Amino acid sequence: MKAEIIAVGTELLLGQIVNTNAQYLSQGLAVLGIDVYFQTVVGDNEARLRQAIEVARSRAELLLFTGGLGPTQDDLTKDALAAYLGRGLVMHEPSMARIEKLFASRGVHMVESNRRQALMIEGAEPLDNETGLAVGNALTADGTHYVLLPGPPREMKPMFDGPAADWLRGITGEMLPLYSRILRFAGIGESSLEAALLPLIDGQSDPTIAPYAKEGEVALRISTKAADEAEAFARIDATVGEIEALAGAYLYAKEDVPIEQAVITALRNTAKTVATAESCSGGLLAQLLTNVVGSSGAYAGGFVTYTNGMKHALLGIPMAQLEGQGAPGAVSESTAALMAERTLDIANSDYGVAITGVAGPAETEGKPVGLVYTAVAERGKPTRTFELQLNGNRSAIRIRAVKQALYRLWRAIGNV
Repeated sequence: MKAEIIAVGTELLLGQIVNTNAQYLSQGLAVLGIDVYFQTVVGDNEARLRQAIEVARSRAELLLFTGGLGPTQDDLTKDALAAYLGRGLVMHEPSMARIEKLFASRGVHMVESNRRQALMIEGAEPLDNETGLAVGNALTADGTHYVLLPGPPREMKPMFDGPAADWLRGITGEMLPLYSRILRFAGIGESSLEAALLPLIDGQSDPTIAPYAKEGEVALRISTKAADEAEAFARIDATVGEIEALAGAYLYAKEDVPIEQAVITALRNTAKTVATAESCSGGLLAQLLTNVVGSSGAYAGGFVTYTNGMKHALLGIPMAQLEGQGAPGAVSESTAALMAERTLDIANSDYGVAITGVAGPAETEGKPVGLVYTAVAERGKPTRTFELQLNGNRSAIRIRAVKQALYRLWRAIGNV
């Protein structure tokens, strides 16, 4: 069964609120074995809403609406769908009685518009609202199924998980649920990862493989439908093995976690610590590491040495290294290595990680925007340095530099 989610509300189009309902419903429908092919957002306008219904009905068997069930004149979902189907609106007396009782218990006068929340499309089944006032609707007309849910997530979620899901199971019967696993990659771009996996992606049927970019990382979703979890993950695990054979060097987690979390976990598992020195990233590396719960046992601390003076004063980098005729400069492989090594010594940590480069918007030391050097110093081993040529605006260059540094640290912890 193909489904389309139609979110109703001008506030969604204006960006005043985020449409978290669509994500929740998509995940819930996948569990029920129902495929979501399209998501639509439409404003509080009856003509445009009816147009959206017409389009959705041409390409999906199930239409789920969120929003537009409230008491005001711009809550038009039931009105628009009823008019489209040529049906009237009828009062759901149990819901009306509950609304009246609620207002009476609060000693508040109920205005006439509140009665709209108890209206249903003629012939629909009611979906009880445990946390709000507007009754939900579920109906089938001319071979198309319709489910109307309230917009506020605190009302929508329990209605979908309870009476709506029960109604959907009744019309779909036993359908195979969708199971997925997320793999996370770093140190490689989305297009490069896709190219490496092209033999698998081109020939995929079941499970399916879908790459999508995170900022500075790539995620890969592997999905299959199966009768139970054991059957599903037997198939998924076989595909993961094929992926590892092609791009295992960049695969840092077989779950949906960021690289900084994987790094902290690896450090804690090996009882080691890291300290950081940052120039162009301005403390972003330290921020990401300390965002991870439990990082205090693995992160020793760090330095933000944005200027040459601070690199000299805090890390002891010689000014002759940073400035003057023929000097390598702050943005150089040797300076990155010195920053990492001095940080390791000062913090008495097991690893020192450094980032220095040009985030933009203008060149520095005659060096181009996007040129970044990272270094990983490890006690008792040669320091590793890496030259990066990064694209994007200032913000993108900073986060990509940090993610690359984390990836290099992760490999060092794993002795790769």
